Amino acid sequence: MVAEGDNHSTNLLAAEAASLEEQLQGWGEVMLMADKVLRWERAWFPPAIICVVSLVFLIIYYLDPSVVSGVSCFVMFLYLADYLVPIVAPRIFGSNKWTTEQQQKFHDICSNLVKTRCRTVGWWKFHNLLLTYLIVTSLLLLPGLNQHGIILKYIGMAKRAINKLLEQKEKKNE
Repeated sequence: MVAEGDNHSTNLLAAEAASLEEQLQGWGEVMLMADKVLRWERAWFPPAIICVVSLVFLIIYYLDPSVVSGVSCFVMFLYLADYLVPIVAPRIFGSNKWTTEQQQKFHDICSNLVKTRCRTVGWWKFHNLLLTYLIVTSLLLLPGLNQHGIILKYIGMAKRAINKLLEQKEKKNE
């Protein structure tokens, strides 16, 4: 009986992944490149991520848009990207080079996106009260933890542990 339920949910996830693949077909090359960047396949990807995120936040800070302007610009940017990426991406990446390996990787990315969405929806539906409880409790305990030095104590412990790890690494390198 459990196997039938598992089989049904597996089929449902596969159908959702296939639907997502079809919807995002024009974004395939961009998604593969984004996956490489997010998995740090090159040493310079982490600093590049930090630079791009910092630049975006600096622009937001400098422009200081109102909430309505910020949301409307963000949505307008999304619509523009959704229109332009499928047109421009094949010219940049060369869609005639699409291989079965790339298609499999794209399929895996779409499957992981569907699984992540399902997990997020599941957490949102069933665990939001627990999460809210933990957040409220933590926020209400935070001033006391700070007043009694408990936060500083654990930050000190973390610093000592990191320093010990760095010292061990330096000894190995010598």
